[in-house]
Amino acid sequence: MIMRFIQGFCMALADSVPGVSGGTIAFLLGFYDDFIGALNDIVSKDKEKRKSALTFLVKIAIGWVIGFLMAVLFITAVFEKNIYKISSLFIGFIIFAIPIIISEEKEHLKGKYYNIIFTILGGMFVAGITYFSNNSILSGGVDLAVGKFGLKVSILLLLAGMAAISAMVLPGISGSTILMIFGLYLPIITAIKDILHFEFEYIPAVAIFGVGVIAGALLVVKLIKKLLEAFRSHTVYFIIGMMIGSLYSIAMGPTTLKDSDDNLKGLKMMNFNTFSILFFIIGGIIILGLQLLKNIMENKEYREDENKTGQ
Repeated sequence: MIMRFIQGFCMALADSVPGVSGGTIAFLLGFYDDFIGALNDIVSKDKEKRKSALTFLVKIAIGWVIGFLMAVLFITAVFEKNIYKISSLFIGFIIFAIPIIISEEKEHLKGKYYNIIFTILGGMFVAGITYFSNNSILSGGVDLAVGKFGLKVSILLLLAGMAAISAMVLPGISGSTILMIFGLYLPIITAIKDILHFEFEYIPAVAIFGVGVIAGALLVVKLIKKLLEAFRSHTVYFIIGMMIGSLYSIAMGPTTLKDSDDNLKGLKMMNFNTFSILFFIIGGIIILGLQLLKNIMENKEYREDENKTGQ
């Protein structure tokens, strides 16, 4: 329960800011396959599979909800004031995580180096999405209060929800970056924050967005599960490429935030002067710590299973 809470919490922190995907966190912490499988089994006809999937997802969801609420209420402001330090932290996550993933997936990667073309495609895919995020569909912003938006924005909310959740479950692509492309990142975050402050005129817009999230999850999860089963090597190489491409997304993350004058002009892209080696190292330590915790928990589960078998 504690491990699942931590996993969900870490996913939420990643999902809440542009540049990092919750799917990346799930992949590097080693529960990505279980996560995708549970999302797929939740609509299974098998009652036992549905029950097991629901139990798993509830544990993850508790950590995710608490992490996301903290991000919306408190951490977002910290991100904006210390974006370069936080970006350095996330780069540490990715750089230290990639060797871990390669090590754990070596059986599917070894001897299939021709699939490295998928790594290149994955990196180009994420970098391309990030590049186009600077040209938002709703570049002028939008008010999501009742009566302030029409059919066009409603359709965009639905499509943005589908696209964002698809990105969130794919390692390397940030759902928040997708919302940036639609010009809905700040409006959605603001709407959720206002609802938490009992301003309920934003509920319809968030509900429409939520419908899109559910529809997108149901569609993309089955596709990802089939790809991992039938084309594991190709998919893992592609995921590694997306993670490498996400380094560019993280570096560009500050450009999506307001400057000190509180206008829509973004901050500068992160460079060597704004890069924090301290937070980079902290990010690496966190990843190695989570990996150690994961190994401890897996060994504990293995010993418990052996004891049950022995009895």
